[in-house]
Amino acid sequence: MSLKAFHLLFVAVCVVLAIGVAWWGLRDYRASHSDSSLYLGVGCVAAAVVMAVYGRWFLRKSRHLSMV
Repeated sequence: MSLKAFHLLFVAVCVVLAIGVAWWGLRDYRASHSDSSLYLGVGCVAAAVVMAVYGRWFLRKSRHLSMV
């Protein structure tokens, strides 16, 4: 596995995990109305968006590199 492929896989896994933690935090906020759960959920949504944008930027920037 090339470094490029590993990097894209790592970013994708991070996005999925951030979405999962955001879902958990926002769900917990609905149940407990805890401010920290809301901050966690919103922060993880923002992190997932930023990582997805970065992954797309990296993919465009590294098009000339092979995945092998």
